[in-house]
Amino acid sequence: MKNYLLALLIFIGYLSPIQSVFASEDEHEGEEGISKIDNNMAKKVGVETAYLASKTLNQTIPVYGSTTIGAEQLFQVSARYNGVIKTINFTVGDTVKKGDLLAVIESNESLNTYKITSPVSGTVLQRNGNIGGITQNTSLFEIVKFDTLWAEFKVFTSQYNQIKVGQHVDIEQGEHAFSSVITNIIPAKDQPYVLARVRLNNTELKLTSGQLLKGNVKINQFEVDLAVEKVAIQELDGQLGVFVKENEEYEFAPLVLGRSDKNYIEVIDGLSKDAEYVNKNSYLIKADILKSEVEDDD
Repeated sequence: MKNYLLALLIFIGYLSPIQSVFASEDEHEGEEGISKIDNNMAKKVGVETAYLASKTLNQTIPVYGSTTIGAEQLFQVSARYNGVIKTINFTVGDTVKKGDLLAVIESNESLNTYKITSPVSGTVLQRNGNIGGITQNTSLFEIVKFDTLWAEFKVFTSQYNQIKVGQHVDIEQGEHAFSSVITNIIPAKDQPYVLARVRLNNTELKLTSGQLLKGNVKINQFEVDLAVEKVAIQELDGQLGVFVKENEEYEFAPLVLGRSDKNYIEVIDGLSKDAEYVNKNSYLIKADILKSEVEDDD
């Protein structure tokens, strides 16, 4: 495993097969488990640090769903009196504004013409009719307002007791991330789950109906005295911990870990507040230490 990590780093260019970009062999001598890295070199290869501090952790439950249109966003526009369609404007996909002229109808009874205008600003989802056609007892246009959408997340029985109206939800859609709250919870007919509905302000999001979503519902929040980023955790000699920086030296510190959320994990023992630890590319420090051990074995 050690040789594999070393070969991997040589292949991707972080380590030269002749000399480490980190410390020389002499620098490691007598300092087992310590890596020495020049600050400029650490910056060049992307090794970054953070300071151990108190954190607010959020316990979450993952849920999955999709965007959908609410009934209150759909508007059916019909002819008041049956008659012949004299003019008809707009088609599926067109954007209309409130008051725009949609059609002119000649009444069968009075032979007078009257106008049909859009009751809202939105997008035409459906159009039924053409010039010369006869209006029926169905809508001529279906218009949707996309300024608001709904996210509907499936909540199964094992999660149901932990999900409540008003809880915050962090939502991911592709590369986009945004937050909202659970507006209501409704049953799904003949399904083993309920739907947690979340209202989305779509003015800036520009989402459409049917897009897949992942959500993380915040069910609990708690303060911890100390926490490190989860991506910083490495395993060395069967122990979990982080690499602590002092000047230009990096030493592995085994930790006793506790509760966690998506990004952070509680430190119960092993480090004190304000310790500087590697929070990005810590695997490079581990690889350098393993390389030194391999050289020592040779």
